Amino acid sequence: MSNIEPLRHFVQEMTRAVEKYGADEPAMLREGKKLLSGLIARDDWLPQEFALDHSDTYRQYLLYCDPLERFCVVSFVWGPGHITPVHDHTVWGLVGVLRGAEKCEEYERAGGGQPMRKTGEHIIEPGGIDAVSPTLGDIHTVSNALADRASVSIHVYGANIGAVQRHVYARETGAIKAFVSGYTNSVIPNLWGGTADARPGASTSG
Repeated sequence: MSNIEPLRHFVQEMTRAVEKYGADEPAMLREGKKLLSGLIARDDWLPQEFALDHSDTYRQYLLYCDPLERFCVVSFVWGPGHITPVHDHTVWGLVGVLRGAEKCEEYERAGGGQPMRKTGEHIIEPGGIDAVSPTLGDIHTVSNALADRASVSIHVYGANIGAVQRHVYARETGAIKAFVSGYTNSVIPNLWGGTADARPGASTSG
């Protein structure tokens, strides 16, 4: 059984950060990166049902969404060979690798029906964190860097990313198509209940 306390603590601290920094993107990325670094430094908290890979494509599991949709926390699970299309986010985001390794390839638009221009690539290993946003660079692909096992990353976005209209880009022409990703799961982890991790001040009576 996973220990959900690290995720609960992360959600609480991210809520405080959002309330303090609001629309200050650099501050949110700075504070969010520190908090996410602590969360992915240990690997005993992610429930197994939100770390399952599938043979057909990668999976995007919602772990938590702020009630006002100011941020959300998502686990991505990549099987061998899985890769996203070239896409953007339209909001700030942080990507932290929990298990395995991921390959990120950055792109920019060339315009005029020209192919997308690749600007770089790198590997993110466990504990590593990438930041994305329209101001930093927002267009990339992500894939599993390992050929023999799944990789898992934890993403934090400055919105309910599964409901945000975003864009995919054709590599060959730069053509844009809108999409809304949604989520793989229909249930989310229970961060708040259970007697096994009862907290000071919590009632154990019915």
